[in-house]
Amino acid sequence: MADKKETLNIKSGKTKDNNIVNTTFNLERVLVNPRVTEKATIASERDVYVFDVAKDSNKFKIKEAIEFFYKVTPVKINIVTVPAKNIIYRGKKGVKSGGKKAYVYLKEGDKINIV
Repeated sequence: MADKKETLNIKSGKTKDNNIVNTTFNLERVLVNPRVTEKATIASERDVYVFDVAKDSNKFKIKEAIEFFYKVTPVKINIVTVPAKNIIYRGKKGVKSGGKKAYVYLKEGDKINIV
């Protein structure tokens, strides 16, 4: 059958010739990992789940990935950009990379099992 990496074809617009272009993106790459913090755990009790997502992802890609992997349909998705931060670790300066996180709202009764 197919390999473990499932991909999804999405129509992404038109070229100069008005031909529709298909782009393939990997749904596994959209959701980086679930964000497990105290705030995210409290929010999950109210059917809101928090995920770290790829920097180039948008609400449509995140919705497709949630539907594909967790078999639930989100009601609403909010995306927050996490800024990069300057840090000093053991006397050396560095930068903690930023990213994006997504708040996924589900209807009452739907659950996502994050293991």
